[in-house]
Amino acid sequence: MAKKSVCIVGSGNWGSAIAKIIGNSVKNSSLFEEKVLMWMFEEQVDGRNLTEIVNTDHENVKYLPGVKLPTNVVAIPDLTAACKNADILVFVLPHQFVDKTCKTMEAHMKKDAVAISLIKGFAITDHGIKLISEIISENLHKIPCAVMMGANLAGEVANEMFCESTIGCKNEEMGQMLKTLFEAPYFRCTVVEDACTVECCGALKNVVGIGAGIVDGMKYGDNTKAAVIRLGLMEMMKFIEVFMAGSQCKMETFFESCGIADLVATCHGGRNRMLGEAVVSSKKTIRELEKEILKGQSFQGPLVAKEIHDMLEKRDMLKRFPLFVAVHKICKREMDPSLFIDCLRDHPEHME
Repeated sequence: MAKKSVCIVGSGNWGSAIAKIIGNSVKNSSLFEEKVLMWMFEEQVDGRNLTEIVNTDHENVKYLPGVKLPTNVVAIPDLTAACKNADILVFVLPHQFVDKTCKTMEAHMKKDAVAISLIKGFAITDHGIKLISEIISENLHKIPCAVMMGANLAGEVANEMFCESTIGCKNEEMGQMLKTLFEAPYFRCTVVEDACTVECCGALKNVVGIGAGIVDGMKYGDNTKAAVIRLGLMEMMKFIEVFMAGSQCKMETFFESCGIADLVATCHGGRNRMLGEAVVSSKKTIRELEKEILKGQSFQGPLVAKEIHDMLEKRDMLKRFPLFVAVHKICKREMDPSLFIDCLRDHPEHME
């Protein structure tokens, strides 16, 4: 059997961390080609192309400084050249760029490739939620697309601190192949069939993470943050129940790494928690905070919060999800952060 070639579509903080895992995983493998292509949007850093720096110094100095990447990971700025021979496409880029990226790839990739999305977000259409995995599959010849989500803060993964992740894949053989690709002594994967819940948790937890940062910014304690986590989890579960009806989501999936574990990690150490705290302590816009904190990368939480808010508003369901709604309004500077606790105090969970 021919070895499978891997292409990583995206190269930011998380993309570079996962490239380190994949690059080491495929070395001396009987299943995978040793060379891993990583599509990278070209940028200038100190007068040099970022791809040149990665391929020469083996470090993404802009988005993951201080972490050496395997020498078999090759950054390439041409998306079509990067993906054309890939058997496995690993998507790890901001969710708002997926549609355009896939349309660029569509005519240049193998028709029998498979994909996996590490993207924590989703799209809202006139017909409801559109999962990122669905967008990838529909735009790329209906290829199967699995998902991987978990308590995986990129910096900790890159520094080889032990963690777990959840692969959601409806095909058992494909799921086990992906587990082989991603697993490392410090990065353990569980495969579940309930890909829908895995993916939804990955999107929704970022909104709750902003809420946790808001209470940090207001100098509340661990008890308050625990309330945010619990009420946020309840809203996540209710949202999936209401808007993903018919997808056969399973309660036990919330107890995988993609669920409660990822929520806890995000609320204590994620970039969206950092954003929530910054929104309280400064008057800057989300875009200004992105430039300052993330060096131009995107916070996914505010985008998902807006998508959720718009959908809830159309369904006249804003009152059922006060935490989600408050996070959106605070990010838009339409609500004072000091009112966030009132949303928790009068939450429907306390009124029933």
